[in-house]
Amino acid sequence: MKKNYIVVGLIMLIFFVISFLTNIIGPLIPEVIKGYSVSKGMAGLLNFSFFIAYGVMSIPAGILTERYKEKKVITGAFMLAIIGAFLFSFFPTFGVYLVSLFLIGMGMAILQVAINPLLRVSGGEEHFAFTSVLAQLFFGGASFLSPLLYSYLVTNLTAGNKSNFLLSTLDSLVPPNLKWVSIYWIFAIVAIAMTVIILFSKFPKVELNEEEKVGSFETVKELLKNKYVVLFFFGIFAYVGTEQGVASWISKFLSDYHGMNPEVEGATAISWFWGLLTLGCFLGLGLLKLIDSKLVLRIFTVGAMISLATALTTGSGMTAYYAFIGVGFFASVMWSVVFSLALNSLKNNHGAFSGILCSGIIGGAVVPLIVGVLGDAFGLRIGMSFVFITLSYILSLSFWANPLVKNKTISFKSEIS
Repeated sequence: MKKNYIVVGLIMLIFFVISFLTNIIGPLIPEVIKGYSVSKGMAGLLNFSFFIAYGVMSIPAGILTERYKEKKVITGAFMLAIIGAFLFSFFPTFGVYLVSLFLIGMGMAILQVAINPLLRVSGGEEHFAFTSVLAQLFFGGASFLSPLLYSYLVTNLTAGNKSNFLLSTLDSLVPPNLKWVSIYWIFAIVAIAMTVIILFSKFPKVELNEEEKVGSFETVKELLKNKYVVLFFFGIFAYVGTEQGVASWISKFLSDYHGMNPEVEGATAISWFWGLLTLGCFLGLGLLKLIDSKLVLRIFTVGAMISLATALTTGSGMTAYYAFIGVGFFASVMWSVVFSLALNSLKNNHGAFSGILCSGIIGGAVVPLIVGVLGDAFGLRIGMSFVFITLSYILSLSFWANPLVKNKTISFKSEIS
């Protein structure tokens, strides 16, 4: 099929928007706790509301895409995001925020499932590996930028900047003590713009391959009887739990223990956490050509443990700041390696297995909530130490995983001979 670079560009933009809306929760947690006078455990419900939607929608989204095709499903996903963003923008209460995040999370879960087969067809199967990495770069770029946008909006709105039309308009729309709500007005506008673009775009016909077909619920039920399917589900659960369990609480930890401003240093630390997580992916790609993927996973997981231990125990604020960023770097290869080890451990039904694995994203719902509850009871240092459990599970996976197909590495002996 002829490559469609316009659609490829649109998909990159969708990846950017997904990340833009997904990874803003962490920087907002200190503001939510202060603005609504809620506990850390209650603030942990923000991640829970958003990421539980992935557990609810990952498999149904695949079924919907097979039945109604990509354009309708993607449009519907952005409509959910629009409703969620406007709902909270107009009614900025804590309870409405939880409902809003669930709706936005449903939309993002549907998009994640729908756009990968479209990317394969639009960019060409022979270029799918390259375009997938490019999509990861767009995803990471948005994760890097969204905390900086939050910081810009809040600091300028607090300063009462009336000379800028956008800032003055947003200032008139948000409550005086909840300036950060302005970012959801931005999200609503972005989602509307994406919906309009999609409605006027022509999508290619997508024929799902075996790995992209979700299959029936009976197939999923049968797969769940396989212990390795369940074990790898918890591998994805552990990874996303680690990612969100750290990123969501960095800002609050730096504020509580080192007196850093959540609107400036906290937001910047989270921005660089995601930035290095993205850059680390490219180093990981190179290492996977040289070293067995299980060993790469083992090295990076140990590195993440050392960085997290340093961040939680050091008395230096700047050391903690950079150590948290280091966790992002070492987490960079975990998703791709765990996912590939999982798929390479099963001979067939990869589509249904992928749906089960994507449901493991609910780890991002559960772990930050546990961290918050423990933080209320024992302090955030103890709360964030829970992440060592999820990291330990990922480390164990690097020992017991036994894929049918191993990643191909470069043999220098054969090159020399």
